[in-house]
Amino acid sequence: MSMKNKIKNFFYLEEDEEDVQPSQPPVKQQQQEQPIKTRVKKERKTEQETPFNVVSIQAANSLKNSKVVIVEPRVYAEAQDIAEHLKNKRAIIVNLQRIDRDQGVRIIDFLSGTVYALAGDIQRIGTDIFLCTPENVEVSGEVSNYLYDDIQ
Repeated sequence: MSMKNKIKNFFYLEEDEEDVQPSQPPVKQQQQEQPIKTRVKKERKTEQETPFNVVSIQAANSLKNSKVVIVEPRVYAEAQDIAEHLKNKRAIIVNLQRIDRDQGVRIIDFLSGTVYALAGDIQRIGTDIFLCTPENVEVSGEVSNYLYDDIQ
């Protein structure tokens, strides 16, 4: 077996065992090479059976830099700052308990439009507390409606 074939077999550069057509080596070398080819073929099968995980660099960075921001706005003008967090792919918990009801409704309307434009989601998780998430964040589970029944 030539040095080139040894390197190809070592680094698995050959596609299939059938593609390898070495020159007729002596019988002793052929018997020694057979277990190596079988081992290579078995390893390739296991590599082909397991799916490859392909992750884009941006997705990997967003997972590493994912944050949850808690915001308690005092005026309607802070809604734009909250929208900037959503544009930067951060989940936001918005506590509207310390703001007038009318301004709170305006903030939620503004954030609903922002979330819709970014293909995200907005959920009520408590009394005047909302969770706004961009599209890269998945929320599972629900908060029971028991709290909401007492308020209304």
